[in-house]
Amino acid sequence: MKILVAVDGSTYSKRMLAYLSAHDEWLGGAHDYTVVHVVPGVPPRAAAVIDKAVLAEYYQDEAEKVLKSIRTFMDKRGIKAQYLVKTGHASEAITAVATKGRFDLLMMGSHGHTALGKLVLGSVATKVMANCDVPVLLIR
Repeated sequence: MKILVAVDGSTYSKRMLAYLSAHDEWLGGAHDYTVVHVVPGVPPRAAAVIDKAVLAEYYQDEAEKVLKSIRTFMDKRGIKAQYLVKTGHASEAITAVATKGRFDLLMMGSHGHTALGKLVLGSVATKVMANCDVPVLLIR
């Protein structure tokens, strides 16, 4: 099974990874894992005055803050994965990767906002589920 694992470094991502490691059916060489992290983009007007190399380094540094611990977690459990870094709006980027990559499953943590919280704050998970054709497994 080709599985996309969306992470943001939050407690909810850590819970999702704990769920992954606690269930043997998700582990092992039978699955092909890709981990994606989306770094919020710098506003266009600011990005226009920043050197492209400096901006690329900033995005990579921000991604590494999250992915370093994820790589360690996956390596300790013997899970081989590819790692992707995207820039922009998380829900849009995750949906695009899941669709274009022809994944069988998308796993992600969810903050578990109430209905009012989703209305006011929005929810990456809600937006992904609404726009993605790939089955989504949400872990709270």
